[in-house]
Parts: sequence; C-alpha cells; structure tokens
Amino acid sequence: MSEKSLSEALPEVPPPVSKAEKKRLAWALVLISLAQLMVVLDSTIANIALPFIGEDLHINEANLTWIVIGYALAFGGLLLLGGRLGDLYGRRRIFMVGVVVFAIASLLGGIAWTEPLLLSSRALQGVGAAMASPAALALITTTFPAGPQRNRAFAVYAAMSGIGAAVGLILGGWLTGLDQPLGVDGWRLTFLINVPIGLVAAGLAPRFFEESEKHEGWLDIPGAITGTFGLLGLVYGFSRAGDERYGWGNEWTIASLAAGVALLVFFAVIESRVEHPLLPVRVFAHRTRAVSFIAMMILPAAMFAMFFFLSLFIQNVVGYSPLHAGFAFLPFSVGMIISATAASSLISRVDPRILAGTGSLVAAAALFGFSRLSVDESPSNLLGALSGDAVGADVNYWTQILPYVFLMALGMGMVFVPLTLTAVHHLRAQDSGVGSGVLNTMQQVGGALGLAVLATVSLHFTRNTGEEIAPGLTKAAMDAGLQEKLSPAKFEETMGQLTYLGAFTDGATTAFLVGAAMMLTASVIIWLFLDVKHEELATDGPEAQVHVG
Repeated sequence: MSEKSLSEALPEVPPPVSKAEKKRLAWALVLISLAQLMVVLDSTIANIALPFIGEDLHINEANLTWIVIGYALAFGGLLLLGGRLGDLYGRRRIFMVGVVVFAIASLLGGIAWTEPLLLSSRALQGVGAAMASPAALALITTTFPAGPQRNRAFAVYAAMSGIGAAVGLILGGWLTGLDQPLGVDGWRLTFLINVPIGLVAAGLAPRFFEESEKHEGWLDIPGAITGTFGLLGLVYGFSRAGDERYGWGNEWTIASLAAGVALLVFFAVIESRVEHPLLPVRVFAHRTRAVSFIAMMILPAAMFAMFFFLSLFIQNVVGYSPLHAGFAFLPFSVGMIISATAASSLISRVDPRILAGTGSLVAAAALFGFSRLSVDESPSNLLGALSGDAVGADVNYWTQILPYVFLMALGMGMVFVPLTLTAVHHLRAQDSGVGSGVLNTMQQVGGALGLAVLATVSLHFTRNTGEEIAPGLTKAAMDAGLQEKLSPAKFEETMGQLTYLGAFTDGATTAFLVGAAMMLTASVIIWLFLDVKHEELATDGPEAQVHVG
C-alpha cells in the first residue's frame, strides 16, 4: 500500500486540545446549558404560581391559562424563523439577542402590574426563547469538535431539555412559597430570576463563542409568515383541543387547526419554489434526520403528559403541597443526569438505534407503571376529603411513584442524547440553525398534540367513571345529612368536586396507558428505521449522500 493510500485509510486523529481551549469549551457549555435550562423551565415554572398571579393581578381563571399558552405559542411558532436567522446573520449574535430579549421580557413580567403587560411579557419570552434555543443547539455543532467532546455537550443539552420541566416545578414551588423576600411577591421571582442569568449569558457569549459564518441568501419572508402562522395555528388548536372547556369539536379549535394545516401546505409549496427557502427540503431528505424528527415529536409528547397528569394527581388526589409536588420530581432530574452522562459515553461505542430504542422501551415501562395507580373510590373515602383527608392518602410515593419517575428519567436520557445527535447529523453548515429549529419545533408541536390527545382521553374516562360513582356518593352524602347543612347550589358544587377527585385517577391512568402506547410506537420507528452507525456520528465531514426510504 502506498504512503498516500495508507494515510487515507487511517482515521484522522484530532489535534490535542490545550488547557485554555478546554477551559473555553467548558465555559461555552455552561452558557449553553444555562440558556437551555432557562428556556425549558419557563414552560412549567409559572404553572404553580398561577393562583397567586390571578389573585394579585385580578386575572380570571380562563385568562390565567394564557400565561402558559402565550409562551408556548410564541416559542413553538417562531422556532423555524429563529433557527434560520442564526444561519443568515450569525448564531452567536442571534443567541445573544435571544437571551437578552428573554431577560427583558422576564423583567417586564416580574414588575407587571396589569394583566395585558404580564401576558405580553410571556409572549415576548417566547420570542426570545425561539431565537436562543435553536442557536444554542447549533452553537454546539460549531463550537465542539465531533467525537467525545461534542457527545458530552449534546448530553448536557439533552439533560437540560429533560430536567428543565422538573426544575421548573421545584423552583416555582419554592419561590412562590417565599414570604415576600426583599419585599417582592414570591411569584414575581419566578420571572425576575431569569434577568441576571440572561444578561450574564449574553455578556459572556463573545468571550467563549466564535461567530459562525454568515451564509449567503436572504430571509424568506413569505415562508416565514406562512410557516410561523401555520405553526401558531397548530399549537393554539391543539392547546384548545386539550382544554375541557373547548375540546376538539369547538369551532375555534377546528378553525385554528384547519388554518394551521392550510398555511403549512402553502409553506411547503413556497419552500419548494424559492431559491433561499426558510426550511430547505434537504433537511428532511436524509433518513437519519427524518426518523429522528418523527421520534422526537412522539417521545416528548408522552413525557410532558407525565409531568402534567402526575403533578395533578399528587397535588389534587394525594394531597401534596406545590413545593412538595415539585420535590417529588427531583429524582427525575437526578435520573436524567445519570442516564444522559452514561449515554454520552456509550454513543461512541453503541449505535444510536440500540440506545434510543432501549430507552424508549424503558420509558414505556415507566408509563405503564403509572397506569397501575389506583385510589379508593368508595363514598366513605370521598366524603372523608371534606374533613381534610386526601382521597389518595393510601398511595405510597416510595413504592408506587418514585420507581417509575426514576425509570422514566433513565429511559428519556437514553433517548434524548442519541436522537439529538442524529437529528443534526451531517447537516450542511448553512442549515444547522434551521435544523436545530426543526428539532425544537417537533418537540413543541408534538408536546402540544400529545397533551391534547391524552387530555381528551383522560377527560372521557374521568367523566365515565364520574357518572358511575356520582349516584352512590350523592346518596351517602344525603344519608350523612350533608344536604341539610349546605345550600342546594353548594351541595351540588361539593358533589361535583368530590366526584371529580374520585374519578380523576381513572382518567389519568388511562392517559398514561395511551402514553405508553405512543412510546412503543416511537420505539418501533427507531428500531426499524434508525440505521446510522456510531462510527459515522464521530465524523464531521460534509453531508452524506441523501437517501430516503
């Protein structure tokens, strides 16, 4: 073999990394992690504070939901645009703009004295998050060399994406429970805590990140408009569908989903014809990425549903306080860190299909475990709630909840790390920002769709069970003389509340079972179609030959 052919056959050995470079990369990872954690935890941190916000700012229950929906709409709808802005104008610049916008919006939310200002600040937070999150993911590919260093960086990013929701519940419960520290209401701190984090991240970014190459082209305005409003329509429609006040048959739900689909069809037509599309078709044309995007739309949907239904179950049925409920999810954060760290080491030796496929099976087993939860639905137990006893007082956290929370974390850590790597695998340099935006969009839209579907399932079975237990409960209450002690309206309201508490568990456990089926569906897709090898993930060459099917 000639000297030239021998050198070509040998794998390229990366140059040694200096101590200064290692320090720069470490700080770069810290900034990316803080930004991603800040973006993700804001999806849940305000949830626990909603009753306090409503009381202070006199916001009715219907409008309180817009504190959550407004953020999700702006974030999910603008992710593609945010990703493409990074490709065109520099990812470091867009990252900095995004975290600064997020910090300013958080400041406005923290000092808000009216409902419109607070809701506007939440939407503005979503705008900042939609710029910062895809830019942060793209910065990993441009800052960290392919191989173990990039794998570790993706592991940390994936862990932040997974534990952010749990940290949000814990932090929200703790801050909300504080008794006016520094003369500020606790709920306001759930916003204000982001201000120094965002400003510090933006200030240090020029020191630890090199600016990415700006690519030729211009912003696809028609594509940006149709794509953004199409995604807004879907996210809003799915959010309404999952709300028991509206449901799938509501006219605005149908109109929003129909408009979203129509706009996305126009978006696809525009993207196939313009010279510089917002979302190049080639991003989806590679099978590895396409499979990763589909799986990452299904898997987080089931995980977010776990947080939603389990947090309601342990607070409303088991009787945990908001802070106690937040700490009940702490093992999830620990499990995610352990699993993501292990996956980042294994990914250099084990194919992504094996890691992600196994992880999805583990997560499905955890959801099946949650589906086995049960409470005593007898009238005597339900009436005991009137004296302060929790309906689910017999539920043992250590044996019935903790094992499956931890198992879910282990599974999702094994899923997020390899699929985050494969979702941006061998993207062209000019597409890494929008590719990252697609990955985040899939998670947001999938989460909204999954929650809408599972909420509909839960509501259906909750109502069915409620119809079964309501007659016996009402008779027992009348026999106990409760009807004479309350006004007719109050008696009816009390019976409705107790019936809901008794029936909710059946609805939630059925939703967990459907979530397990969704996990298994994603697992089948991964095992059958994700065929990229771990050796290929360690390369950083040009995009491989496009192949579909």
